[in-house]
Amino acid sequence: MSRSLTLLPLTLALAAALPTAALAADARKATITVGDTPLISRAALFGNPVKSGAQLSPDGQWLSWMAPVNGVMNVWVAPAAKPEAAKAVTDSKDRPIPGHFWSGNSEQLLFVKDNAGDENFRLYGVDVKTGAQRDYTPFDKVRVRMMGTSRKRVDEVLVGINNRDPRWHDVHLLNLKTGELKLVMKADGFAGFQTDEDLQVRMGARPNAAGGIDYFQVKDGAVADKPFLSTNLEDNATSPLGYTADGKTLYWMDSRDRDTTAVFAEDTATGARKLIAQDARADLGATLRNTLTGEVQAYAVDYLTTEWHFIDKSLKADFDWLQQQLGKGEVFVASRTRADDKWIVGIDPVSKVSATYLYDRKAKKLSPLYVARPELQNAPLVSMHAVEIKSRDGLTLPSYLTLPQGADKNGDGKAEQAVPLVLLVHGGPWARDGYGYNGTHQWLANRGYAVLSVNFRASTGFGKKFLNAGNKQWGLAMHNDLIDAVDWAVKQGVTSADKVAIMGGSYGGYAALAGLTFTPTTFACAVDIVGPSNLETLLGTIPPYWEAGKKQMYSRMGDPTTDEGKAILRAASPLYKADQIVRPLLIGQGANDPRVKQAESDQIVQAMQAKNIPVTYVLYPDEGHGFAKPNNRIGFNAIAESFLGNCLGGRVEPLGETVRASTAQIVHGADFLPGLKAAAEKK
Repeated sequence: MSRSLTLLPLTLALAAALPTAALAADARKATITVGDTPLISRAALFGNPVKSGAQLSPDGQWLSWMAPVNGVMNVWVAPAAKPEAAKAVTDSKDRPIPGHFWSGNSEQLLFVKDNAGDENFRLYGVDVKTGAQRDYTPFDKVRVRMMGTSRKRVDEVLVGINNRDPRWHDVHLLNLKTGELKLVMKADGFAGFQTDEDLQVRMGARPNAAGGIDYFQVKDGAVADKPFLSTNLEDNATSPLGYTADGKTLYWMDSRDRDTTAVFAEDTATGARKLIAQDARADLGATLRNTLTGEVQAYAVDYLTTEWHFIDKSLKADFDWLQQQLGKGEVFVASRTRADDKWIVGIDPVSKVSATYLYDRKAKKLSPLYVARPELQNAPLVSMHAVEIKSRDGLTLPSYLTLPQGADKNGDGKAEQAVPLVLLVHGGPWARDGYGYNGTHQWLANRGYAVLSVNFRASTGFGKKFLNAGNKQWGLAMHNDLIDAVDWAVKQGVTSADKVAIMGGSYGGYAALAGLTFTPTTFACAVDIVGPSNLETLLGTIPPYWEAGKKQMYSRMGDPTTDEGKAILRAASPLYKADQIVRPLLIGQGANDPRVKQAESDQIVQAMQAKNIPVTYVLYPDEGHGFAKPNNRIGFNAIAESFLGNCLGGRVEPLGETVRASTAQIVHGADFLPGLKAAAEKK
């Protein structure tokens, strides 16, 4: 949820006389058959991929990727000329390594890892030749941030470490060969810094009272007395994109004097700006940069789908050739060598399994590396359809609809019969849904549900009017957008009004709680994953290193330091309307979540228990903000699938051993879901 700078008394009385089991029985009678589509196993969708995240070393000599070691995702390395000789260079046994990247000298592989989901990430490095591993930031309860890398000073990087004051990430110069850390400058009050190829801090960003950012010039560690650029809350998306290699040009994404952010090139000597790219539909900021000069070669427009526009025509020629070779779908470049002669590329065909390749630009040769999930190659995957939905007050909500095969036999995205629908709400809320392969969409559609993901107001990427229309609208207009999307789906014949579930994580979890409390009879049931129930306690327990973003969160949600703000937050908190819940609720929570603390789930469960309202609550003692371990991810989705099947009547793969194989603790409500108690109690 941070801006990584990635909630009728008469009805209640009726619900008391109509327990969950009765509602579920009615749903089972109304089960809709959607053809003879084979069931895709949850393990195939949510288990570990065979390989993922391939990268090339800057010198092009090495390949790396993520792959399991004894069931845990680790980093593997191979000579680029001999991928079959790959060896694991890490041996994490307790928790998957989330990803990795190369040092500038191509001698170290770097990665971060936390403890049981607490998000206190440490930075580690592995010497690819000797296999020696080093903990570069051996500090407890400290979170490291990467701040700068260089093509010139390849043995060093800049990192931010909050070991002096947990609120601020001081800038340190790290020597990757010796492990020496040297303090460059303290970060008191600063949200972040911009650095150049000489690993010099050139700019500091400090939040201001207007909910925006003040940008200061920095020279030799000294911060200028006055900002050279300031934004307010409305233009908070304005931010630097980085310097060219010579330091003479600074790229910006800027929304001032316009609605959507455009890309500008600023002459650092004169301050003169040149417009590089703009689009009235979507914010711009994603670019491809020259690997040597740092100049922008292409930019992406991501409205309903991603469209690449090329400034460098040679790059366009490569993309055109790759598209011709790889077929339908979005071509993506995951990694490039410094000489830019070799790329890691792939294609996202949405309804087919994507593959990853090594691309030799000079030889125009594609060498297959892997298919991340080969077990899905013959699976009945379906298409995703981009749609525009109008809100009640006239906003256009870019959204994504996936239909099960039996409901859309010709694949045109138009429902031929109404089926139950799952409204899948994204987190953030200052984030967005996008077009592409989505395992959750595929899973739910395979079970017989239509799936709808909506970019409601406050979602990012669609201009500042759209973003700022969500200010202080949690549980209000933001929730109305979701309801309007459900109404659209009913009118389109996608579903019927009594067969809609709401599901999501983080803000999406809040939306699920808000769905059952603010609109108690709109949804047949809800799945809340790590969602806040009380916005006052949410803001009161955010991690200390979010200090720089507090003002923006207060401005967008409600200021808990004022009576007016407290009233807004309280009115938007599902906790205080828990007694309104009349439909089945499933909650999943990580015990170590630093963003949405366990208390957020505990307190609404306790409030429901006090009113004898059924709720099923599953706690994972070794997880944080979401479920990173595949056994827990598969296990919770098994429970959610059984829950949705009980509520909406979709197809269900048996629970089997999935709950026992996870660390799930059924804190409350095992009896409310058939088979769950038996599936869990033998652990």
